[in-house]
Amino acid sequence: MTLSSMVVSRDWLEVSVLECILGGLHMDVAVENEPQKALARLSKSKIDALIVDCDLNGSSQLLRDLQAPQKQTNTVPLVIMGGRDCVANLDETGALFAFEKPISVENAVRTLSAARNMIVDGRLRYHRTGVEIPVEVMSKGQDPKDAHLVNVSQGGIQVHTDHFIDADTVLQVHFELPGARAALKAQAEVVWRDNCGNVGMRFTKVAAPQQRTLQLWLAQQFLAN
Repeated sequence: MTLSSMVVSRDWLEVSVLECILGGLHMDVAVENEPQKALARLSKSKIDALIVDCDLNGSSQLLRDLQAPQKQTNTVPLVIMGGRDCVANLDETGALFAFEKPISVENAVRTLSAARNMIVDGRLRYHRTGVEIPVEVMSKGQDPKDAHLVNVSQGGIQVHTDHFIDADTVLQVHFELPGARAALKAQAEVVWRDNCGNVGMRFTKVAAPQQRTLQLWLAQQFLAN
């Protein structure tokens, strides 16, 4: 999986170092040397990580613009770089990570790796993987109902079934993910349904080991794309 990044800087020596580091982290790099052009690009393109050089004229305004509630951009300033004073004022910039110039490769790798991990974790939280496998749905006092999984995420599943599934009771779902070490059993509740047999369910209780199995399986599918 390749993520995207943008570096806003005119310091080409530092930019070249960042391009090498980001490439090693499987992140594409776009470079903008004018903050307002960067802002315009962010409003039109999906960027996973933004690195802003605080020593660049106009960067302070860029950071303020990105924090303005009326701005509809597709990212937030994730990493800043610059002199010691700039990095010390991290809270004012809206950034979550920072490193000083001149760049220490070791510090930059550590910082950008942490940023990348945060991006991937955020994506995985909402990522749904499509998979067609049988699912058993059970409610207390009733026979199990057969269904087929449509997609799964960390928070729930979508299934398709010809049977009526009671939305007013706690359900037990049971299915085996391809390649996973153990079957997944969880409590779930219906959150939506349509007239074509599709039902959306939210997990309400998953044992910690099985939650970990699900997370690892989803991460493997996500990173393979």
